[in-house]
This record gives sequence, structure tokens and C-alpha cells, in this order.
Amino acid sequence: MDHAEENEILTASQRYYVERPIFSHPVLQERLHKKDKISDSIGDKLKQAFTCTPKKIRNIIYMFLPITKWLPAYKFKEYVLGDLVSGISTGVLQLPQGLAFAMLAAVPPVFGLYSSFYPVIMYCFLGTSRHISIGPFAVISLMIGGVAVRLVPDDIVIPGGVNATNGTEARDALRVKVAMSVTLLSGIIQFCLGVCRFGFVAIYLTEPLVRGFTTAAAVHVFTSMLKYLFGVKTKRYSGIFSVVYSTVAVLQNVKNLNVCSLGVGLMVFGLLLGGKEFNERFKEKLPAPIPLEFFAVVMGTGISAGFNLKESYNVDVVGTLPLGLLPPANPDTSLFHLVYVDAIAIAIVGFSVTISMAKTLANKHGYQVDGNQELIALGLCNSIGSLFQTFSISCSLSRSLVQEGTGGKTQTIWLTTFVSSLFLGLDYGLITAVIIALLTVIYRTQR
Repeated sequence: MDHAEENEILTASQRYYVERPIFSHPVLQERLHKKDKISDSIGDKLKQAFTCTPKKIRNIIYMFLPITKWLPAYKFKEYVLGDLVSGISTGVLQLPQGLAFAMLAAVPPVFGLYSSFYPVIMYCFLGTSRHISIGPFAVISLMIGGVAVRLVPDDIVIPGGVNATNGTEARDALRVKVAMSVTLLSGIIQFCLGVCRFGFVAIYLTEPLVRGFTTAAAVHVFTSMLKYLFGVKTKRYSGIFSVVYSTVAVLQNVKNLNVCSLGVGLMVFGLLLGGKEFNERFKEKLPAPIPLEFFAVVMGTGISAGFNLKESYNVDVVGTLPLGLLPPANPDTSLFHLVYVDAIAIAIVGFSVTISMAKTLANKHGYQVDGNQELIALGLCNSIGSLFQTFSISCSLSRSLVQEGTGGKTQTIWLTTFVSSLFLGLDYGLITAVIIALLTVIYRTQR
């Protein structure tokens, strides 16, 4: 018998004998879930809270300045081409959108450029999303415009006997003052909510809710632009059923449409749609997506200037813009008591739009966003930006998709969010959707 066979016989003859108490199911569950609770003293907790270590300082910097975390890990050769194309496309698209959204906010177009400049720089340092585009957004601009027109109507009589017809500049100056006050107050609200860790509500923004809300927001944006596409003059609508009223108003005035304005709009739309399909079909062969938005803006501007659309075909254009940037100015805080309700709604809707799109793109690309930090970032962008005469900003859906594109099992919740946000407005619609989502979770838990 060799040595290997002796080891096999020895191993086969060895036995383990285990003695343990017999557990019933309740006793076993009690043992499994029993934990020894060791609570630290108040002194230890205070000492841990106020202890300053390099790791804690680094984490605090990463939390409040996310750029310090992702910038050192930036892969230059891999990302630079896509980021360059994406930056040019988004930047070029942001210029005409800023001008147009300023008109929705009832302020002179140049203030849309200011709102496209200062907040973007601040969000680059403070935001946690890598793909959303911060700046003027149509729905927020409409909400600001509603406040500005309510407090400074078209037929207002300016003190000193100058009426609105002869005092357009004075009327616009008052509306800018209102917009700055709303922006400052909404920014303060967002910042305070972020500091108080109110960003936890992002947990309740489920994927169906987010998708329904963003879809309804897109419909609001589309309907707000119809009158400019058709070149007709209609009344400004806001609040519940505003999407219906504005659409009906455009359809009632469709007999007065400007064919040239509609033609230019459809031409640009066709270019963007065709370009999107082209980039999607040949994305494997293209080193980077073709920035069709850039060519659309250049083409539209060239057609407008070359054919003198304003004088020859009565197409609305922005006109001459003043050069340079305005010096900082203090917003009028005496208006806070008149606009605080609107500021709360703007703060909540602005955050909801931003975190919705940020979560959508973050899930697609495999990273996470911090709702509390997004609130703080938006709050600082709005409050500090208001000193430079910007109006409230948020995430733009179209620019975010351009920026990202160039570089659930059930529809219970999605349908409710979409319908309520579409017809009740984004502020009441969001509240309704969150309540229904919570009720759905409670119902399923009980079942």
C-alpha cells in the first residue's frame, strides 16, 4: 500500500461531530436579527463631528465642488473631440434659445444672453450632472413672464404720465426688475432647501414619473413656440389648462399666419430631423456626430439677413443687441411679498425639471447625481446670477439632449404624470404625480 492510498483511507475514516441547540423558526429569526446596539456618547459624537482630518476636508470639497473630483480624472484624448463638438453645438443652440426664451419671460432679448452666460459658468463648478445644459428654459421663462406681465401689464401707466405705448423701455425696465426679484427669491429658496437636505424628494421621482413629467414639459415648450412658428400674435397664458388655451388661440389666428415664418421654421425642423437620423444611422462610421444645430442656426441667420425677412416679409427678428455686459445691480427685495408664491413654484419646477433630466441621463450613462447638491447649485446660479440681471434658469430639455447626443414595467404612474402635468401645469401636475406615486407605493406595499 503506497503513501497516497494510506492518506485516502485516513481521510475517509475521519468524521466531524457538531453539537448545537435545536432552533425553532421564531427563535432563529430572533437570533439572526438581534444586534448589539452600542451608542456613542454625546461627547464622542461631537468630537467626531468637529474633528478635522484630510479625508473629511477632501470629501467636503468633493461634495460642494464636484468639478474637483471629475476634472483630475478627465480622459483628454478620449473625451476632447466629443466634448468640443458637443460644446459648440450646445453653445450655438443656446444663443438663439436664450433670445427667444427672454421674449417668453417678457424681458428684452439680450437678458436671455446674460442668463445663458453667468449660470452656466457657476454650474460647471457646482453641478453633479455631466450631460444637462443649464440656462433659460421655456416653461420657467413662461412662469416668469406671467409674473412680470401681471405686475407690469402692457397698458400700465408709468409714473410721470408716460404710457406703455411711448414708454416701452421704461416698462421693460420694470419687468426686468420683477424678473430679477423672482429669480433672487427662487434661488434663495432652492439653496435653503438644498442645505436642509430637501433633495431626498428625488427618491420619489420614479422613472415613469420622470419620463411623464419631461414629456409634458416638452409639450409645454412646443405649444409655447407655436405662435412664433406661425408668426401670429396671441395672448399669453399660464396656469391650469394653459397648454390648451395657447393652442386654441394659435389655431383661431391661423388665418393670419406668416407663410414665410412657417416656411423657415419647417426648413430648420427638417434639417434637424434629417440630421438626427443621419447621425444615428452612421454613428459607427463618424468620428463625432455632425453638429446640425450649428448649421441650422447659421442657415436661419443667413436666410434672415440675406432676404431681409423683417422688412420684406414681416418676419419677427430680434434686432440689434447692445454690446458688452451690464454691471451688477441689487434686485428689488421690496417686491418679495408680491412674488413669493410664484418664486416657490418656479424653484420647485426648476429643480424638478433639472433632476428629472439629470437622473434620466445619469441612468443611461451609469453614474449618479446628488439631489441636494443640484438644489444648492441651482440656488447659487439663480441668486448670484440675479445680481447680474439674469432670470431664473433650469435644465433645457432640448439642449441637454443635444449635449448628450453629440458627444418600468407598468404605465400607471407615467400616464398620470403626463396628463396632470400637461393640463394642470408643471407645478400642480408635479404635486399630483408625486402624491399618486406615493399612494401607488403604499397600495402595493399593503397588497
